[in-house]
Amino acid sequence: MSEQILLVDDIRHWQSNLPEYPAVAVQDYLSEQGWSERRGLRVINLCRDTEYHSPGYYASLLAEARGHKVIPSVRSLQNLSRKALYSADLEDLDKRVGKALRIRKDIETTRFELTLCFGKCESEELRGIARSLFEAFPAPILKVEFRLGTGWHIAKVRTIGFKALKKPQQGFFFTALNEYFSQRRQRTRGRRIARYDLAILHNPDEAMPPSNRRALAAFMRAAKKVGMDAELITRKEYARLAEYDALFIRETTNVDHHTYRFARKAASEGLVVIDDPDSILRCTNKIYLKELLSRARIAAPKGVVIGRKDLDRAEQELGYPMVLKVPDGAFSLGVFKVDDRAQLEARAAPLFKETELLLAQAYTYTTFDWRVGILNNEALYVCRYHMSRGHWQILDYSAKGAPRAGLADTLPAREAPAAVVQTALNAARRIGDGLYGVDLKETANDILVIEVNDNPNIDAGIEDRVLGEELYLRVMREFVKRLDQRTRT
Repeated sequence: MSEQILLVDDIRHWQSNLPEYPAVAVQDYLSEQGWSERRGLRVINLCRDTEYHSPGYYASLLAEARGHKVIPSVRSLQNLSRKALYSADLEDLDKRVGKALRIRKDIETTRFELTLCFGKCESEELRGIARSLFEAFPAPILKVEFRLGTGWHIAKVRTIGFKALKKPQQGFFFTALNEYFSQRRQRTRGRRIARYDLAILHNPDEAMPPSNRRALAAFMRAAKKVGMDAELITRKEYARLAEYDALFIRETTNVDHHTYRFARKAASEGLVVIDDPDSILRCTNKIYLKELLSRARIAAPKGVVIGRKDLDRAEQELGYPMVLKVPDGAFSLGVFKVDDRAQLEARAAPLFKETELLLAQAYTYTTFDWRVGILNNEALYVCRYHMSRGHWQILDYSAKGAPRAGLADTLPAREAPAAVVQTALNAARRIGDGLYGVDLKETANDILVIEVNDNPNIDAGIEDRVLGEELYLRVMREFVKRLDQRTRT
């Protein structure tokens, strides 16, 4: 397990009757050069003053520069320095606070404060709020001020040091600290010391995940071979992201979804992230992709962006059959073929209740779609996904039970049509340098890009048929390469 230390203002404050923890005086941590040589250190900053230019602030700053994992991070300290910077993060929480305190009849004040220790508090009604605040602002101790106006709301959030706790609060702090350390010991028990820690976000209950269980296990083995400790995490581990060096998202992404929050949080904490938040933003919206491909002069099916009053234009420009797509559909969901005006109106009406705009595209049928898997602008694999039998899509959701999928076969990238691979690379390059799956249709006249996926399928038994274990190793080596580059800079 990685070594952990507690930074305190004065080591004398840790009396013999307190639990024994590896406490270090902040001035020693700042001035002694030996700390720079320590690797894999986890730092819990308990300094009283974390204002800009204070010892506590520089402790977090130097910890990050030394490659140590620290809470609170400098970004968290900056975010909490002014309410203008963190007020937007409190809007949803304020609604929950109002609901939680509305039922309390015993509150006879218009203001009170609550102390949170590692996301835990002694108020039963506000425990969920406490956890969410810790996820938003990971810090060992937070002081939260609640005020009553038109309703109860959070007026202020700030970090405080251990010395600011009263005697009864210290007992609660050590209980929370014990649990925090205990969770880390459980997470790391039996693991060897590795150069980096990788979190793989997945949803074990997802019906159609980007990677099946065998593939996830293969990623874990590959990570170990290249010097990383990998752990499967779920959305419940949001508050612990800062403990890792990198995040690999293997759950279907969306902007209005916890996967995007994970990506943003990880990027803000300095982790290497695939899928990065910009790629999620760009890939999950089909309207954005249409404009991007059009501007780059990359061929795609003819399409128009339509609102409620634009059905005539879609009909005139595309004719029938046409395909309607919701902006953020995935795995062929939110894609509908319409054969005439009646179907167009019937299908569009409920969709416009959920979104202001739709993408209408000319229907282009092929017996299979190409998928080129790309990492850092290099082709990893090429697949042919054949249409589900008797259906116009790869996945057929019209049948009862699980969706029916068409057959798939995988080719070495060098054996796939060069024009297909090059077109895919051109499209992916417009998004970024992450892991993408570019879907294309090959017609008699052209290669058309259907979409760029930010978290493409990598399933054991399908996408890895050609490269096998090497496919997983190439992905993990990319993480190590980026982590090494970040360490050197």
